[in-house]
Amino acid sequence: MKTSELSGAQLDYWVAKVEGFMRPRIEGGVCLVDEPDGQPMNPSTDWAHGGPIIERQKIMVTWNADHWISGANDAVDNPKSRIWSGRTALIAAMRAHVASKFGDEVPD
Repeated sequence: MKTSELSGAQLDYWVAKVEGFMRPRIEGGVCLVDEPDGQPMNPSTDWAHGGPIIERQKIMVTWNADHWISGANDAVDNPKSRIWSGRTALIAAMRAHVASKFGDEVPD
């Protein structure tokens, strides 16, 4: 799946993978981590989850005409570095975060 098309629980799932959770899962349209009790993780919609990632990873987020754009703090010559967009700042930033690890596509 294209990183640029990730949203909702799928985007949250891949953020959890980047963040080092070994077995995140999607149940009822929500990404759950921390087995066995399954705490929700929704960094693409909750600033309490996504904000610390943006700050820690120094992810750039800005408004550009009619959508949010974001870029991970990578070297300019990193082939995974580029600008990612989304309808919200968190979606754009989390796409950039996932792309910084996995690139343009993630496994289905």
